[in-house]
Parts: sequence; structure tokens; C-alpha cells
Amino acid sequence: MEKFTLEILFQIIGIGSASGLFYNNDALYVIGDNSGFLYEYNIQNQQLNQHALIDNPTQNIPKNLKPDFESLTNHNDTLYVFGSGSTENRNKMIEFDLKSKTVLQKNNLVDLYGLMQNFGEIKPEDFNLEGSIFDGENWYLFNRGNGVSNKNTIFTIHAKSLGEEFALISVNYKLPKIKGIRSSFTDAILVEDKIYFLSTVENTKSTYDDGEILGSFIGRIDQKTMKIDFTQKITSTNKFEGLTFYKKENNKIEFLLCEDNDTEVLETKIYKLTLPIK
Repeated sequence: MEKFTLEILFQIIGIGSASGLFYNNDALYVIGDNSGFLYEYNIQNQQLNQHALIDNPTQNIPKNLKPDFESLTNHNDTLYVFGSGSTENRNKMIEFDLKSKTVLQKNNLVDLYGLMQNFGEIKPEDFNLEGSIFDGENWYLFNRGNGVSNKNTIFTIHAKSLGEEFALISVNYKLPKIKGIRSSFTDAILVEDKIYFLSTVENTKSTYDDGEILGSFIGRIDQKTMKIDFTQKITSTNKFEGLTFYKKENNKIEFLLCEDNDTEVLETKIYKLTLPIK
């Protein structure tokens, strides 16, 4: 693949362990996996606002209690924020209205997540959703295969709402390795008819405990065939967990990325990744 560039664009003070982000009209919406807030950062005037997603939210929720919001996706004026499902506290999905800046609905997806585990033959301890996409007709939910079974799975749910009847498909993926350890999905977005995803390598066999960071990849999947077009290693030191579309021009596509620093320090670096379009 041709040359890519990765640079730090800016730093946001006040957000820790960033796990997902969405760029819209010069605003960056960010979630943290140990926070009960949705953060809204105005890039131009560098102002940070926070919106409560749960009752009595705090910034650094203890690991055994945290809602573990790991992914968010947007359709029309609604943001959908998903818990990872990796423990019983992590089954929430919050619908947030971007116009009124309020929570529309709080959903408990425990039944859906249980069904997905059975259907995809993923043990509860290996279930860990880290990416989500909604295109108005289909939901794509990405299981991060960082458990013992290495199940990197994309679940496709055909439904306009997760509360109605749906058809379910699951596809397993073999993602690239670093030092013999397979990478695992950490986020994904849809740009036109292509799914761009992040995958990272941590030296751990647990969906709960963190391990030594060995690097991250960007990759692309064709939405029609659901086959991988390419993967590209972009770092040996960062665990990138959030991906959002930034802009497309001059045969280049740009994304904003965030990393989970796995600490309680409330600062987040936002990176810009530029790829040639092919």
C-alpha cells in the first residue's frame, strides 16, 4: 500500500481512556470506556462540554462497575452508544439526540447480546463489542477477539430498530498478527460502501485485563461482499480504539483516531490518519 501519514492533531484535557469518537460539523463527540458522559469538543474554540449518559455519572468509574461504552455510531441526528457486553454491567445502549443534546432512550441489550453469543458461538467471557455501525437498515456489531478464542466476528442485524424482529448473520475474520499475536477489532465506520476498521494487538488473553500494546492496523471491508480489501499497520506503540471520518479530497481520505491510554489521566490525544484512496 502507498504511504500513509499519522500525526497528532490536538489534545483534549478532561477526557480519559477514549474509546470511540464521531466528528460532525467541527464538533468531536467522544466516549470513554470508564466514563458515564458523552463529551462534545468544539475544535474551533477548544471548548469541552459533557452530557450525562447514565444516572449519577462520574469520570473514572471503577473497572468492575463501569458501563464500558466502547463504540458509537450515528444515523440521521441520533448517536447510538453501545456498552461492550463483556460483563453484566456493560449491556446498555444509549440513544442520544444531536439536535436537542439529550438522551432519547436507554436500552438494556442483555437479551440481544445473549442471543448473539449463542448464534456466534462466543463464550460470555470472550464477548466484547468494540465497534458499531448503523446504516438505517442494518446494524453491524464488531466483537473484539482478544479473548482466548480469538473470535473477531462481525454480526449483521437486519432491522430498523434493535427492539423489533430481525435477521442475524455472523462472519468470523482472521486479522493480521504482530509478534505472532492476532490483532482484534477495536472500532469501525462506514464510508459510502466501504467499512473501515481498526484492530490492535495487546499481549493478553482476556477481554477484561489490559496487556502490553504491540500496535494497531487500519483495514477496509467491502460492504457488499464483507471481504477484507486491505490491512495496513499504522503504529507499533498505540492502542487505537476510536475511528471517525474526517474528510476526503485529492484522492486521499482522512480519519480522526483516539487511543485508550488505560490510565486514569484525564487527557486524550486526537490523531489524524491520511490514506490514499484506492
